[in-house]
Amino acid sequence: MTIHILNCVTMNPWWPRWHLGGVCLLVETDDGPVLVDTGLGLHDYTHPSRLVRFYIADMGIQMNPDNAVVRQITRYGWKPEDVHHIVMTHLHFDHAGGLPDFPNAKVHVFQPEYAARCQGRGLMDRMAYNQADFIHDPQWVFHGDPQTKWYDFAAIRLDFNPEMYLIPLTGHTRGHCGVVIREGNRWLFHAADALPTNAQFDLLPDWIFRLVIGPHVPRLKAFAQTHPEVRMLAGHMWLDWFDKEGSL
Repeated sequence: MTIHILNCVTMNPWWPRWHLGGVCLLVETDDGPVLVDTGLGLHDYTHPSRLVRFYIADMGIQMNPDNAVVRQITRYGWKPEDVHHIVMTHLHFDHAGGLPDFPNAKVHVFQPEYAARCQGRGLMDRMAYNQADFIHDPQWVFHGDPQTKWYDFAAIRLDFNPEMYLIPLTGHTRGHCGVVIREGNRWLFHAADALPTNAQFDLLPDWIFRLVIGPHVPRLKAFAQTHPEVRMLAGHMWLDWFDKEGSL
């Protein structure tokens, strides 16, 4: 079993002057390739919405359609129609933009996240969910309250082999989740936007993390320090990191 770590959206914001990529995972499972998040989609590059155009200017998004995950998976021998399942950490535009490129895939999402997308509460929701990402009417698979545990985290078991779990880490959005994947005796914990860039826990003060990405950074930091068998990823990593870490 292989997990491919892909950069599906390149950002070079003006301030702070960071060079970032957006993490998507291509996981080889017993039901074919499963994507975790999709980054930007082809429509974001060819016909960007007003919202995406704002972020292109503000975040310095690189307008290269070859970054779209639908094109990247061909490097590993897969076609778009081979992808039957997509697991979403959350539905912000830079994570869900590629959904229309896989119109026949089932899209797994934590129920409160879908509700947040449909019933936005204020400016932040309106500025992060791009309705063009859902115009194809995705085949949603909704997951409700956690029924099990992964370590001491409440967890939702997904029906794939290798073992995969949704881990509710709400705060950045009302339904934000991490995704955990077993690899032999180890685990990959993709905490998405509940973690700062590159999981650098001292990148900014805790109070800023709490405002921007939610309350989980102290807990995730303590967990990482006591569980070396678990590798943690953030939703955005430094660009040069992807060159070193392409596959697990």
